[in-house]
Amino acid sequence: MSSASSGNMVGAEGPIAVAHTTGSDGTDVAHPTREQYHALVAQYRADGFETCADLCGVDYLTHPGRSGLPEGIKPERFEVVVNLLSLQLRRRVRVRVQVPEDDPVVDSLIDLYPGTDAMEREVFDLFGIRFSGHPDLTRILMPEDWEGHPLRKDYGVGRVPVQFKEAPGPR
Repeated sequence: MSSASSGNMVGAEGPIAVAHTTGSDGTDVAHPTREQYHALVAQYRADGFETCADLCGVDYLTHPGRSGLPEGIKPERFEVVVNLLSLQLRRRVRVRVQVPEDDPVVDSLIDLYPGTDAMEREVFDLFGIRFSGHPDLTRILMPEDWEGHPLRKDYGVGRVPVQFKEAPGPR
C-alpha cells in the first residue's frame, strides 16, 4: 500500500511541485509529468543521487484502471521507471513518469547519467518508447530490421522458427 503526498524540489527554474508516494519497500516514489521529468532527475543528481541503478519501461495495457498513482496523475499505457541511488545519503528514490500511447516520448537522461545509454536503448527496442536527445537511439537486442516491440502487451505471440547451422533433419 502506498501513501500519497506532494513535495517540492528546487530546480534551476524554481520549485518543482511533484506528487510523491511511498513504495511498499519504504522507497520514496516521485511522479513527475513528462515536462518535469528531466528537471526533477537533474535536481536529484545535484542533491547527491550519483547513481542511476535502473531505468526500465512498463506496459499497462491490461491494467487500465490500476491504482497506486497519486491524485492528479493520469494513468497512461506506458511508464518509464528510474531508480536512483545515493550512497552518501544512503537513500533510494524511484521516479515514475507516465508516457501516453499516442506520443511515447520522454527526455533522455544520458546527459545526467551516461550509463543510461544502453537502458534507454533497451526500452526503445522492446517497448517503442523514444528518448528525445539520445545520441544513438537504435535497437540493442533485436535485429535492426525487426518489426514491432516484443515487450508490448499487444505484440503478437507466435513461433519464430530457428535455423541451426548444419542441424540434422527430423529423426
